[in-house]
Amino acid sequence: MGKNNNTANNDPLINMLNAATKNDLIELVNKLIKNDISIRRMCIDNLKGKVDVSPSVNSSAESSAALTLWYEIESELSELDEYGGGDYSTEDDVGTGLYQLEEILKKVTLTEEDRGELLDEVFPYIESGNAGMDDALYDIAYATCKNDDHLSELAKRFEDLKQDWPIEHARRIYKKIGNHEKYLELRSLKMHYGADYYDLASFYWGIGEKEKAINTAKKGMDLAEGRMDELRMFLAERAKEAGDRETYLKYYFSQKTDCLTLTSYKELEEECRKEEWEKYEAKILDLLKKDFNIQAVKIHLYRKEYEKALQCFETHSRSAYYFSGDSEVFSVAKELEAQYPTQILSFYKLSIGNLNVSTSRKVYSQNAEAVARVRRVLVDVMQRPDEWKKFALPIKLNNIKRPAFQEEFSRIIPDWDNL
Repeated sequence: MGKNNNTANNDPLINMLNAATKNDLIELVNKLIKNDISIRRMCIDNLKGKVDVSPSVNSSAESSAALTLWYEIESELSELDEYGGGDYSTEDDVGTGLYQLEEILKKVTLTEEDRGELLDEVFPYIESGNAGMDDALYDIAYATCKNDDHLSELAKRFEDLKQDWPIEHARRIYKKIGNHEKYLELRSLKMHYGADYYDLASFYWGIGEKEKAINTAKKGMDLAEGRMDELRMFLAERAKEAGDRETYLKYYFSQKTDCLTLTSYKELEEECRKEEWEKYEAKILDLLKKDFNIQAVKIHLYRKEYEKALQCFETHSRSAYYFSGDSEVFSVAKELEAQYPTQILSFYKLSIGNLNVSTSRKVYSQNAEAVARVRRVLVDVMQRPDEWKKFALPIKLNNIKRPAFQEEFSRIIPDWDNL
């Protein structure tokens, strides 16, 4: 059909549509929808601003359009679920479609019939968990809910799956909508981690049963296995509110030293009064002796205990190569170069990998960075450029036939080309 023949008089299709009855057009659209369901949504979106219908019909049309979008997505989602994932294109298409549906559902209230149908469709995929779209599917389920009755029904659906994560969602919903009986029933099924006891303790605290809240938290401190952060801080804050500073600091110290870092050390130091710090400082120093890791080194540096910090690099000198990818170790070592250049130089040399083998540019680059650290100590700190040349020249000559090696070393090490 020519470009200029798209007028109503010359386009036979337009002429035939103009001649068709309303029933003919409805029959045609229904046939097209059977072949491509997306046409249904296109028709609704196109007509809703052009036709005069009641608000209830308009709401039903929006609800139907949202449900239709689900069925447009579902065929590819079914493939992902069947095969446990798919190619990036399919995953992107499904992810985009589910996000679009969620955004529509936030604005549209589905009819009860459409909402029930959509949840009946969504929940088998949530139960399977095989499509790799769990978060998006949960988001869609929540987006269908416009009141507490909807949330309660959703919680029951989650509960009926009899799986840990859906039951977790059910429990959260019951807690949110104030169904205390159901919340406590599901909460009692899983009391293993500190976070579980914290959840229950904070619930009791929130409804005013403060003694029961504190007793639950203390029980958790005795029985729970892991994930204790929130529970410890809950008890710390309660002790602080009660004016029991000794108990408060006991929990606060336990929290900050559970995974001791320089940051948590400083926070504890700042929190303590002078006489309190004397007590807890001794305990921290004992902990540093037992677990002499990189955080311990940073703490010793902060305390200006340089010889103790140096012990880390002397202790691990034989395994220095295994730190080759750990920039934090080397940034800490750099702080000791001026005071202990000989010891740190030895550590740096041992961090260099095999320089006499053909390998990837990535490895060449890592080795170049290790050699550059040696150069920095010899040239910039110890002022021994001749010793640097004596060290570096054999490395360059032994790898003269490896152009990628030379390029990486030239890129990273100053004056490499001039050796």
